[in-house]
Amino acid sequence: MTTGDKTQSVTKTDSVIWWRRGGQHFLGTKNAVKRFSGERKEESSMASDSIMANRNGQESVSLNGEPVVKRPRDSVEPDLSLRALKEPQNKVTVVLGAQWGDEGKGKVVDLLAMDADIVCRCQGGNNAGHTVVVDSVEYDFHLLPSGVLNKKATSFIGNGVVIHLPGLFEEAEKNLNKGKGLQGWEERLKISDRAHIVFNFHQAVDGIQEQQRQQQEGKNLGTTKKGIGPAYSSKAARNGLRVCDLVSDFKVFEDKFRMLAEHFLTMYPNLNVDVDGELKQLKEFAERLRPLVTDGVYFMHKALTGPSKKILVEGANAALLDIDFGTYPFVTSSNCTVGGVCTGLGVPPSYVGRVYGVVKAYTTRVGVGAFPTEQDSEIGELLQSRGREFGVTTGRRRRCGWLDLILVRYAHMVNGFSAIALTKLDILDTLPEIKVGVAYKVDGEPLPSFPANMDVLTRVSVDYQTLPGWRCSTESARSFEELPSQAQNYIRFIEDFLQVPVKWVGVGKSRESMIKLF
Repeated sequence: MTTGDKTQSVTKTDSVIWWRRGGQHFLGTKNAVKRFSGERKEESSMASDSIMANRNGQESVSLNGEPVVKRPRDSVEPDLSLRALKEPQNKVTVVLGAQWGDEGKGKVVDLLAMDADIVCRCQGGNNAGHTVVVDSVEYDFHLLPSGVLNKKATSFIGNGVVIHLPGLFEEAEKNLNKGKGLQGWEERLKISDRAHIVFNFHQAVDGIQEQQRQQQEGKNLGTTKKGIGPAYSSKAARNGLRVCDLVSDFKVFEDKFRMLAEHFLTMYPNLNVDVDGELKQLKEFAERLRPLVTDGVYFMHKALTGPSKKILVEGANAALLDIDFGTYPFVTSSNCTVGGVCTGLGVPPSYVGRVYGVVKAYTTRVGVGAFPTEQDSEIGELLQSRGREFGVTTGRRRRCGWLDLILVRYAHMVNGFSAIALTKLDILDTLPEIKVGVAYKVDGEPLPSFPANMDVLTRVSVDYQTLPGWRCSTESARSFEELPSQAQNYIRFIEDFLQVPVKWVGVGKSRESMIKLF
């Protein structure tokens, strides 16, 4: 008799049966043996059914020796619609800088924000600087999303942003005094409860660190001294404080704040910290801040999965300032590339839609660091003066040079641009010829990719493609066809090199000066 994979031998004597199973002998009545054999057959049948069910993909199977989970016979059939791949209801549109910042992202965001429902900031702090001109009024933004000018849109500062509260409210007041664009801004601004706070001593530490670098190495990083790096350091060290801490129990917040201040005083004995004064100021800010604070993850989830909405993300800084992919160590302290959108807002990658890269028609950089196409010459001076190249945040003079397409192509590799906005084309109007960087060489040998090592980048020589200039004004052009043929060829050359279409071309400061190609 066979039960499962075990063989039973049965020997008959008068009223009992001797039987053997698994090498052991047992004595019992006929009925007992029959009952036992029947139970074993039923178990064997159930196990066989379970194995078949697993093979048919209808039961979960365990490979580590644990019992197979059996589905009850009266279980409800699964909703097969849940297993079908679904396209997200709402996707975010992202605007990112493709160079070293100052490309004119604010203008592109302002253009797209006019019909957006939500405009978000996902990283950085008030080290960013975006200028937007509306009705001849020039607004400067550092922490507030540029889309705050759209009175029908909600502006959102995500968890990836570090917020200096005095700077936030001061920025709002300054822009309110310039024009009517910011009226009612507090009613349409939301701030993630998970965003970290920049304190005054973070800013003081930023300045001390820059002085130390200058003294020790003879060069600094050229930070904005807005406390961004030290605030992100506190975040990474897990002793930072967040917005949710400030708007909760203030006594608990105060204790943590004093500990954090003491931590920095231990590292920097000469640090000047007014702990009591700053706490008093923060308590006042907490009351103004509380109505603006929201659960950022839930806010974004509801926006992404609810009724149809246009959601815009405004990147700060730029690809070559990214903490991972930028020209390290001369970078900022956050991810300015597309990955920062997911981590800085709590947005799943599948909800990222079009990614627009903003490229200036030439290249600029603030502060120190390698700059292969820099023109320390009359050309650089002309670009600087015509483009009014001074930092919005620091007022520092920007270094200028030819357009570097190796650099922009690298930014495209990281971000996967859907299209490009080419800004400040009009600054090139007076040039008889225009050069574009198309290849790097080191010691006469071509570099296959953009180098990670900054010592290598400082040694590169650039191969240029020289294109004819147009030597006439483009400022009045409002369509691609109205641009001079040489300017059209310049745009087409950029498209062909990058294999990315140019969607907008900027020929001035106003909204109307952004030419849409498609």
